[in-house]
Amino acid sequence: MTRRYFGTDGIRGLANTHPMTSEVALKVGMAAGKLFQTGSHRHRVVIGKDTRLSGYMLEAALMSGFTSVGVDVFLLGPMPTPAVAMLTRSLRADIGVMISASHNKYEDNGIKLFDPDGYKLSDEMELAIERLIEADSRTMLAPADRIGRATRVESAQERYIEFAKRTLPKNLKLTGLRIVIDCANGAAYKVAPEALWELGAEVIKIGVEPNGRNINDKCGSTAPELLVQKVKEFRADIGIALDGDADRVVIVDEKGQIVDGDQLMAVIAESWHRRGKLSAGGVVATVMSNLGLERYLKTLGLGMVRTPVGDRYVVEHMRKHGYNVGGEQSGHIVLSDFTTTGDGLVSALQVLACVVATGKPVSEVCARFTPLPQVLKNVRYQSGKPLDDKRVRKAIEGAQLKLGEKGRIVIRPSGTEPVIRVMAEGDDETLVNTVVGEIVDAVKVAAQAA
Repeated sequence: MTRRYFGTDGIRGLANTHPMTSEVALKVGMAAGKLFQTGSHRHRVVIGKDTRLSGYMLEAALMSGFTSVGVDVFLLGPMPTPAVAMLTRSLRADIGVMISASHNKYEDNGIKLFDPDGYKLSDEMELAIERLIEADSRTMLAPADRIGRATRVESAQERYIEFAKRTLPKNLKLTGLRIVIDCANGAAYKVAPEALWELGAEVIKIGVEPNGRNINDKCGSTAPELLVQKVKEFRADIGIALDGDADRVVIVDEKGQIVDGDQLMAVIAESWHRRGKLSAGGVVATVMSNLGLERYLKTLGLGMVRTPVGDRYVVEHMRKHGYNVGGEQSGHIVLSDFTTTGDGLVSALQVLACVVATGKPVSEVCARFTPLPQVLKNVRYQSGKPLDDKRVRKAIEGAQLKLGEKGRIVIRPSGTEPVIRVMAEGDDETLVNTVVGEIVDAVKVAAQAA
């Protein structure tokens, strides 16, 4: 069955445009609610959202859909995606829903679904929901005496803050640390600064004044320039940038240098390894993670497994093979001892624990390895499959021969737009730029010929 609604991370699109409409959200609520009804007990769903203007509309539509099929709704209000996953388990809900388009602009929105254990749904479950969306909705309606109720969970923020704090070693405090936190005017604008303050830090807040339209707008993990400026201005010890739904994080050290997810995985993996907490002898990363990370982990006697891009693939491999640290260069860090999805705040707290334990500045703690020169270029195309072209295959083979064992190449089509992403890295920056240029030129020729 061809997917009509679900993409690589739930359902996403421009608000008030198919599929991100109230009508579709209503049907998603009905379909998901019906699919997860097993047994005669009262079924429940947890719904959270970020701060986008369209969140009100989609929240109401989802609530109507779930209650119409007899599911009780627990509304969390603005909460991080990992908080929704955690509260789905904590409140013994049958399903969890996050209304968010993550790091996208405010005009976009999305619907992410979680199973009772707090994990994103499998492809099979998403296809089952799609089939129910297309079915006759009248057959799913509950009788009048079984219609669901809606309740707002007033303690949701406090629950998540306490959960996040408990991920730190017992009695560890952040007293004496000056922290700038950028919440991207998004889902964590209340909980993240409060958690850091309760742990004893001096907290300077930015990106905490959402108005429905300013989420991710020149702030947050995808635009850390403001955070860099504030860290320098306030002479802070560290800057922490979250994205719109707070499932990813970027760190800025006391010198104003940006630290990406690869370095953060190295910091956490090494710390957990030394404490005997790291499982499966390594970490799970994606094909985009820097070769420098892989080499550094090898010096510690640790391995690194690569998956396709996307945190769902990272989590799937972690669950199947028993890893407890994984993530992406973008800052999605999954620590399965605590969470079922990326959690920006919890990941930042693990880094802060290393800073407190060592007494060293963030610039030293987070400089675990020197990244290899990495070049990424995108090539747009109108139609066809440029990667199947003989000229492109020949260029890729030639590039791989030139790099040999001193580098690697990743060429992949985007999952969300007609773009071919060409990435290469290696010890020789000039050579890396050359091979990327050759592949890009070949893709452009192939795209024009299609």
